[in-house]
Amino acid sequence: MARYAMVIDTRKCVGCSGCVVACKTENNVPDGLCRDWIVEVLKGKSPNLQLEIRSERCNHCENPPCVRCCPTGASYVNEDDFVLVEKSKCTGCKACIASCPYDARYVHPEGYVEKCTFCIHRVEKGLDPSCVEACPTRCMAFGDLEDPKSEVSTLLRSRPYKVLLPQAGTKPKIYYLL
Repeated sequence: MARYAMVIDTRKCVGCSGCVVACKTENNVPDGLCRDWIVEVLKGKSPNLQLEIRSERCNHCENPPCVRCCPTGASYVNEDDFVLVEKSKCTGCKACIASCPYDARYVHPEGYVEKCTFCIHRVEKGLDPSCVEACPTRCMAFGDLEDPKSEVSTLLRSRPYKVLLPQAGTKPKIYYLL
């Protein structure tokens, strides 16, 4: 069984939003909503400032609070450890939205909750998620952490990295190279 993850190189991301546009197009995301987004974080004090640009989305956590709090079972983890939403079971109660420390969910205009799926429909065909494929700087990689030869495993061995909000205890599967 695969243990999929995404690695994002914060030195290569230029904040172009190519990943956001690719996701919206691939997944028919309604106007005004998004499954992924760009964040800019300015660190340090002048004149020693550093700008970190990163693409964010659902972290497909190993310990997902959104799944635990869902009263209908609409939020679930599939056999490949993707955190998904079964829209036919979702009542739009927003408990999962409130429990997600990454603000990665939204209510679709039709009343159910949506989020990044790692483009499961593409991954099942052996393709990368659309955001990874569309990135002009190739700052994103997707693959199996259990495979030591995979690009994500190789990247994580090559440089220091971080996850967002490690103190939340969610064990996210989006890694940011420093």
